[in-house]
Amino acid sequence: MALRLMQIFLPDNADQEFDKLLEGREVLGRWRDEDAHQIVLHLLVPVEETEPIMDRFEERYASLKGFHVILSPVEAVLPRPKPEDKEADESPDGETEATPDEKQRISREELYTNVVEDLGVTSIFLAMTVLSAIVAAVGLIRDDVAVIIGAMVIAPLLTPNVALALGTTLGDFDLMRRAFFANVSGVLSAFVIAVVVGLIFGVDPDNAAIAERTNVNFGDILLALAAGAAGTLAFTRGLSGAVIGVMVAVALMPPLVACGMLIGSGQYHLATGALLLTIANVISVNLAGVGTFLIQGVRPRSWWEAKRAKTATRRAIVVWIILLIALGMLLYLNQ
Repeated sequence: MALRLMQIFLPDNADQEFDKLLEGREVLGRWRDEDAHQIVLHLLVPVEETEPIMDRFEERYASLKGFHVILSPVEAVLPRPKPEDKEADESPDGETEATPDEKQRISREELYTNVVEDLGVTSIFLAMTVLSAIVAAVGLIRDDVAVIIGAMVIAPLLTPNVALALGTTLGDFDLMRRAFFANVSGVLSAFVIAVVVGLIFGVDPDNAAIAERTNVNFGDILLALAAGAAGTLAFTRGLSGAVIGVMVAVALMPPLVACGMLIGSGQYHLATGALLLTIANVISVNLAGVGTFLIQGVRPRSWWEAKRAKTATRRAIVVWIILLIALGMLLYLNQ
């Protein structure tokens, strides 16, 4: 059971209806500190309980000066906690809330923080992208699957794609803009390096690793959808970034590098196939990411944010689906 320690800071003049706010939620441990100026409530909770509890406290105390919530991961606890079996509970306003079995993921705030902390076009991000492109190019030239997988591990493509899907789901246009810029920067960096490698070393069109990334089929789209869904699902569970990165990079980095190398070597017709595969994978990964976030119950907290997010998400899904259908029709006609 993944656990979190919540520290809720409140001014001493705040109402103290904590029992009512925690009603129906699974709290494994509860402690309280108090001095002349503030109250600190410490809660040990399962990870899936953090979002509803934070939402309740924010709704009640957000307007008070000095209100803060700090969320920390818990490595181990003694005695070992025993999960409780319970049915869906009702919130204070009478609405039924999801049980932990229905929504086993980290909180919206934790997702957002994990994305924002690593999102940005920094020197490290660009360096990792360039190195990943070089390793992928070598692996493709040698037709070495192990080296290509190594490039996927290096590729920092997880955060921009997850951030774009999360921004779309929450209706956060600033996050979407930053994620889009990071995605474009990473793709262009890898593409330029691949073109240079193609100019210098050339590309053998009979190379199996290259050839299989120039013939796009519906199995590749299915692979990208599965990779995007698996990566996003793992991200919502707080799993290792390297593991998730492989899930996403498997669909993006190899065809992108193959496209650049083919253009660099002057084989434009074959490069078109690799470009179509790259575009199909980008669309599929993001469409699957948005769908997975929605299925996982990731929503904005306030009603007006939810309304805006609903509109943005619907429009984005429609655009992604239209692009995917158009691409599928193009692939069908080409075949």
